[in-house]
Amino acid sequence: MYLKGKIDLHMHTTVSDGSDSPEEILQAVKTTGLLFFAVSDHDAVKSCRIVRGLLREGDPAFVNGAEFSCRDELGKYHILGYAYAPAAAAMRALIARGHGLRMKKVKARLDFIRDEFGFSFPEEEIQTLLALDNPGKPHIGNLMVKYGYVKSKEEAIRDYINRKHFKNEFVRPEEAIAGILKSGGIPVLAHPSFGSGDELIVGEKMDQRLKRLIGYGLQGVEAFYSGFSPKLKSEMLKYAEQYHLYVTAGSDYHGKNKLIPLGDTGMEENMPVPEGMLRFMEAVDPKLPDLLLSR
Repeated sequence: MYLKGKIDLHMHTTVSDGSDSPEEILQAVKTTGLLFFAVSDHDAVKSCRIVRGLLREGDPAFVNGAEFSCRDELGKYHILGYAYAPAAAAMRALIARGHGLRMKKVKARLDFIRDEFGFSFPEEEIQTLLALDNPGKPHIGNLMVKYGYVKSKEEAIRDYINRKHFKNEFVRPEEAIAGILKSGGIPVLAHPSFGSGDELIVGEKMDQRLKRLIGYGLQGVEAFYSGFSPKLKSEMLKYAEQYHLYVTAGSDYHGKNKLIPLGDTGMEENMPVPEGMLRFMEAVDPKLPDLLLSR
């Protein structure tokens, strides 16, 4: 089976830390020519509701997505949820938990850079920031650039914002996986080889991590990812086959907030489709393989 065109199941809108509104991202998806896509904002389902309401006959296939930043005693994880029921009580609880922690951290980071470095902002700017659906480090970084404290958002995050650490407050991976499953969704490990900062997780360490997450109910891995080398992609496909996991492909597009093109997943048109990706498509909608694949 071969892919008829590009797919991208990992992208962000202004509902979290992307620069495109849900309306703009749908237009970008159509302009790019994607056949199948998911919006996967952090701790949010709002963008999925908006996009689904905008879809018309003939538009690309769509599946609900969301991304949850998780941590436990052994590391950091980003868990993607797909095909969940947005109104499910478990999803609402997971969103509320993630959003609550996010807001608490934003306020703590603003206090930290003010107290440690003297970076202050007008009260109306702070209130505008806090009124966003899901403010985060990029939003604070952009504010620091606007007021001349740094030259770039990347510098702001790397040299200042990331100096604030949160040891005991996080969504645990088993918490996110359980919430997605209880909402009828599919939990997938995003960019599995990348951990905290520049940490690279491969080999035995990756195997141990996957076994633990599979024990919690993890069902898939994002084996095709914009930042993966051929070697990393190959390793993840090997693990997906070994553990009978679903396979997904995502760019992690953030619009102007990251230099990653929409559809840049490392999976191109006419590429052979791994068995795990075929099963993922069938799990989302049994009609998808006929729409997206050729023999």
